[in-house]
Amino acid sequence: MSRSERLLDLLHALRRHRHPVSGKVLADEIGVSIRTLYRDIASLQAQGATIEGEPGVGYVLKPGFFLPPLMFSPEEIEALVLGSRWVAERADDRLRDAARSALARISAVLPPDLRDELDASSLLIAPGAEIPADAIDPAILRKAIRTERKLSIAYRDGSGAPSQRVVWPFALAFFDHVRVLLGWCELRQDFRSFRTDRIALADLLDARYPERRQALLKRWRIAQKKRPPGRMILPESGSIKR
Repeated sequence: MSRSERLLDLLHALRRHRHPVSGKVLADEIGVSIRTLYRDIASLQAQGATIEGEPGVGYVLKPGFFLPPLMFSPEEIEALVLGSRWVAERADDRLRDAARSALARISAVLPPDLRDELDASSLLIAPGAEIPADAIDPAILRKAIRTERKLSIAYRDGSGAPSQRVVWPFALAFFDHVRVLLGWCELRQDFRSFRTDRIALADLLDARYPERRQALLKRWRIAQKKRPPGRMILPESGSIKR
């Protein structure tokens, strides 16, 4: 393992622990001696990483540090390219542009040999079924999820019946043929999923919903386990196969 790879592994290990973790635990996780660990911690601190702690007490990494230049394994490079190409092919226009921009930024700071690996990746995304166009800007859905705010939506189910809903959105699910908004529906007093192409209008409300997004997602996952295998929570138009 190169020194750069060791430092990255150490950063990843520190980020996995929100509370101080002992040097021995860190050394065991990344497979180095305790002496090498202390030396690598000192190297990261010299490069600007705010790592608090000391031997015998434990270490914790404060957020906000990134180690340039970025170093990735060939498999990580392929995963980044493949994921970005999928987003560019199957997500909405803004996410497509963001994926391409992110990949360009990563390429700009990679060492030349890894940049060549990224440019030469031969992993391709096969064309899929055409995704129905959305009537609204999907960015408003993502903003509502990020800010944990309620959404007022005008929705039509599979039979065309209209309804007005206030939902607490907590996730977007991307399928090969459709995109689905997951949320708690105040009208139904239950979790519901809404195909984004059937949302006619969406207004971001000032009110934040009373639960954290992660808490809603956890409750939704528990609800999923109680449903028949292979099916998501029932949308307004029927079940969606995974």
